[in-house]
Amino acid sequence: MNASVSSNARLLGAALKALLALTALTGVLYPLAVTGVAQGLFPGRADGSQVSAGGRVVGSSLIGQPYDLPGGSRPDPRWFQGRPADGLTENTLNTRYRLLVSGATNLAADNPVLIRRVEDARAAVARFDSVPGHPVRPSDVPADAVTSSGSGLDPDISPRYARLQVRRVARENGLPVDRVRALVDRHTEGRDLGFIGEPRVNVLALNTALGALAAKG
Repeated sequence: MNASVSSNARLLGAALKALLALTALTGVLYPLAVTGVAQGLFPGRADGSQVSAGGRVVGSSLIGQPYDLPGGSRPDPRWFQGRPADGLTENTLNTRYRLLVSGATNLAADNPVLIRRVEDARAAVARFDSVPGHPVRPSDVPADAVTSSGSGLDPDISPRYARLQVRRVARENGLPVDRVRALVDRHTEGRDLGFIGEPRVNVLALNTALGALAAKG
C-alpha cells in the first residue's frame, strides 16, 4: 500500500514539474522571445501597422474603415471610399463602438439578393462619383466598389476604383484634378514580387496624404 502511494506521489510530482516547465516555456519564455524578435525586426507590424497623422494614430493599414459624414448616414464626399464592409453581423454587446464581425456574406454569384444589391450599389456609386461635366455610368463602376472582400475589412481598393473617385474628391476639396490623380498614382502598389495578387491602393494611406494636401491648399 505504501509503495503504491509513494509511486503515485512520484508520478504526481513529475506531472506537476512537467506542467510548470511547459507553462514557463510555452506561456512565458516563447511569447517573450517572439515578441522581442518582432519588436526588434518589425516594430511597425508588431504594433498593428498603425498609421499616424497630425500626431495621433488614425488607423491601421491592415484594416479598412469607413469615411462617413457625422452620424454615419452616408459617405463623406471629401474622401476616397473603400470597399463595402458587409461582414457577417455587428457586435451588439459593445454600445460604445460599432463593431463589424469579420466574414463574408456567403451569397452565391447568382443569388437574387446579391444581384440586386450589386445593381443598386453600382447605381449609387455612379451617382456619388459623378461631377458636372463628367458623369459616371454604372458600367464604369468596378467590382470592388460594390462587393465586400472575404473578411469585409479589406483596406485596399483597385487603382481603377481610386481613379474613378478622383474628380469628385478634387471638386469637394477644391484641389486640381491633376494633383489628386498624381496622389493616387503615388499610392498605387504593384503586384507582390511582380506577379502575386493585383495592383492596389491603400485607402487609409491615400486619405492621410489627401488630408495633408488639402491642408496645404
